[in-house]
Amino acid sequence: MTSTLSGVDRPPAGLAALLKAVSAQRMQATVHELAGDRYAGRRVGTPGGRAAATWLADRLGELGAGTELSGFDVANVRELYGTPVLEWNTGGQAHRLKHRRDFAEHLASADLPHPRCAPLAAASDADLRGRWVLAEAGDWARACERAEADGAAGMLTTRGTDAEGWMPKMIAGPPSRQVPVIAVRTEVQARLADALTRGPVQVTGSMPLRQITTRGQNVHARFPAEGDTGRARVLLTAHYDGVGDDPDTRLPAAADNASGVAAVLEAARVLSADPTIRSGLEVAFLDAEEAGAWGSAHHAPALPSDTLVINLDGAAHLHEAASVEAGGPALALLATLDQAARLTGVPLRAGAMASDNRRYAAAGLAAIGIGMGMPGYQTPAETPERVQADTLLAAARLLVATAWLTTSAMHGAE
Repeated sequence: MTSTLSGVDRPPAGLAALLKAVSAQRMQATVHELAGDRYAGRRVGTPGGRAAATWLADRLGELGAGTELSGFDVANVRELYGTPVLEWNTGGQAHRLKHRRDFAEHLASADLPHPRCAPLAAASDADLRGRWVLAEAGDWARACERAEADGAAGMLTTRGTDAEGWMPKMIAGPPSRQVPVIAVRTEVQARLADALTRGPVQVTGSMPLRQITTRGQNVHARFPAEGDTGRARVLLTAHYDGVGDDPDTRLPAAADNASGVAAVLEAARVLSADPTIRSGLEVAFLDAEEAGAWGSAHHAPALPSDTLVINLDGAAHLHEAASVEAGGPALALLATLDQAARLTGVPLRAGAMASDNRRYAAAGLAAIGIGMGMPGYQTPAETPERVQADTLLAAARLLVATAWLTTSAMHGAE
């Protein structure tokens, strides 16, 4: 879909009052809270993640919602339990590289808790035993198979950076290999390859990375209805977890997804003040999205088939238009979202949203995913100061308008 706004339609009086009540200051305070030190990046299964769930449940309870925390198992989470090192030496000169700037963990890496020093070899060399192997770009998997078979010390492969030179952190990936695998910047790989043509290169590296099973915790809130209305309910969702801090570096996770949580919480506050709207409203703050959307996979099967889901993942930097992905029987909900966008002045465009909305759609529910930008995505640069107040306002107002229009239409059909 594409919604281009040459002008903004005038919202009905009841909706206009709700839109005016949306507070950027409240949302910014929520972003700063969740990005704070005590939550330590909010990775699933950590004390910081559990503390964030409790804080959010308390905020929803203050709005008059009935809240519950629902736990579930999460497998194969990558945990970096120490700061990795990578250094190379040639001709008596040492080059010590910086984690997340020059190199990062490869998610298929075997655990290597202590530094291992060994000569560097090209992947095409005849003898790889006991050596760090430098793989060509795009050929790491085949090189890794040979490295495993030959008993190599480890693998170095290439990975790009974001526009600011960071290598973002991730915590879900392919099965682990039998050798350590370290991803280096393309420029570093080129320097190593060049040095190897000139003489021996010695590499020292570690990768303290393990896979763990832990527990996630969703926060689900339902606003009390006046009797059993029998109507479908609107469910606003956002994942509150992040990838977690590194052992020596903060990753605040302000954009992904404290911003989305802040907008959903503010939309819930505004909507819950209207007795008619609140009776058709639910909120879910989901855990373990970064580990593979486990929270929504746990939640979706428990919902009635007529639940209408709107998921917000990122509300920090609205560049040109909000990205929208619809799944399941969402045609009517998508039309309502488009109408809400025209009433609030938020431009929309069709775009992939690989987030929790897909789990709800796969369960047969009408589900829409919305994204409005994540500056500093999963790096130390993802700070609260980069979350734009105007984008928070746009996101919350779009949610408010969509929920108001949907619930009003349900009432009109009764």
